[in-house]
Amino acid sequence: MAKTTGSDDEKEVVTVTSADGTEIAYEQSGSGPPLVLVHGAIFDRAIWELGDVRSTFAEQTTVYAMDRRNHGDSESSDAISPEAQFADVVAVVESIDGPVHLLGHSAGANFALGAAPRTDNLRSLILHEPFGPSEERVAGIEETIAEMLALLDAGQNEQALALFLDDVAQFASDELDEIRSAPIWDAHVETFPHTLLPLLEAGGEYEWDLTPFADLSTPTLLPVGSESGHLKDMNEGLHDTLPNSRLATFEGHGHAAHLVAPDRYTDEVLSFISAAD
Repeated sequence: MAKTTGSDDEKEVVTVTSADGTEIAYEQSGSGPPLVLVHGAIFDRAIWELGDVRSTFAEQTTVYAMDRRNHGDSESSDAISPEAQFADVVAVVESIDGPVHLLGHSAGANFALGAAPRTDNLRSLILHEPFGPSEERVAGIEETIAEMLALLDAGQNEQALALFLDDVAQFASDELDEIRSAPIWDAHVETFPHTLLPLLEAGGEYEWDLTPFADLSTPTLLPVGSESGHLKDMNEGLHDTLPNSRLATFEGHGHAAHLVAPDRYTDEVLSFISAAD
């Protein structure tokens, strides 16, 4: 059962209990068809405030912007396996009356995808570049992570985070500039080693086999940046696998098009939602 823990005139923070007892928080705002937002590996639900993405969505939908476990207002847990995080998304989705539109970005898209076959309460999926590098790219990513760990050992957290976003997360230069100038940057420079590193370890042991999703007929939008490098591989593989999917390519953008082209991004998503309802 959902529990309201705080509210203001426009937004309220609610918690639901996941399968293993972990309390998962989400912020509810707006009105219209329900839209659940699942953030990526590093930043919490505040990422959707940049470019007024959340508030724009809330003009036409009821937004449920969740904090993944160990982020924001959600409870911390040592259990961070993909399966546990699939269950967190399912807990939020199934706490909502009526079928929902489910949007995940980066790692959040992985967990949204994994949650999809585990619930019957979906109207559509929007999977914005889930992480699934090709075998050829894995060695390069491992080298970057080793360099990032060395920077962290030297106390250079900001440089380590920027390196990860640039080389692994494939943020384009303008996207990286945008996030580094955002109010949420400093706080996440301090917290990201405690959220990202355990997730990388847990995720590295998980095999992202797309075969089980071949029968997933939920209408699916796959936003992808033309400059997203290896992160395009997973989306293109998904598009080939899913029977009811559409690619939406953001030319000239990387992994975080929603930060620098929020109007186009929200228009694309809201048009897809309108067509799916």
